[in-house]
Amino acid sequence: MLRLESVEAAYESVRALFGLTLEVREREIVCLIGANGAGKTTTLRVVTGALPAIRGDVHFLGGPLTRLRMSEIVRLGISCVPEGRKVFRTMTVQENLEIGGYTRRRDKAWLAETTEQIFSYFPILRDRRLQLAGTLSGGEQQMLALGRAMMSRPKLLLLDEPSMGLAPVMVERTFEAIQSIAKAGTTILLVEQNARMALTIADRGYVLQTGRIVLSDTAERLLQDDLVRQTYLGLGGRR
Repeated sequence: MLRLESVEAAYESVRALFGLTLEVREREIVCLIGANGAGKTTTLRVVTGALPAIRGDVHFLGGPLTRLRMSEIVRLGISCVPEGRKVFRTMTVQENLEIGGYTRRRDKAWLAETTEQIFSYFPILRDRRLQLAGTLSGGEQQMLALGRAMMSRPKLLLLDEPSMGLAPVMVERTFEAIQSIAKAGTTILLVEQNARMALTIADRGYVLQTGRIVLSDTAERLLQDDLVRQTYLGLGGRR
């Protein structure tokens, strides 16, 4: 579904990605783990068009994304939940969801049906639909950010640090929701510092260090890898 081939990216003169190659297959959950500054968010920014690649190719469903505008990329079926949620705090839950469905704003029946799907994932949002987003708890805001991204019915959902700042119980609920979304048919590329949680729900994973992929494998094998265990899980190597 998604393939990055030898991608390089930079912020002005500071190089952030060095020949990055990865792929996400249809109906997979693929996680990208690494330390702060490794290039995880930069990778998502390249996919969404927020940061143009200076070299390499990005393909989605066999077609190039490299020169497309962000709005065109959304219409192709890619949606992103950014780090820090970034809900519209002075707007209601319902209004935030409607913004997520902006590309189909004239199809009221479609929007109503999609909103009901979102409420089935996150029942609390139905109860809070007339409440200002800024008054929600951190966990509820994360649910809203996920719901807003799903309002366009994306083929590929990009998630940037969905567990950040959440209490442990909300982290579990968030990852349960991500699994439900994946089981319903949405492909997911997950960037996450909580490597254990990410690898627990993922099919495959990539380890990113200073803008380079240093390891890739099934999630199950990565959980047993000495580098991953020592660096990202806080465990010793296998005995």
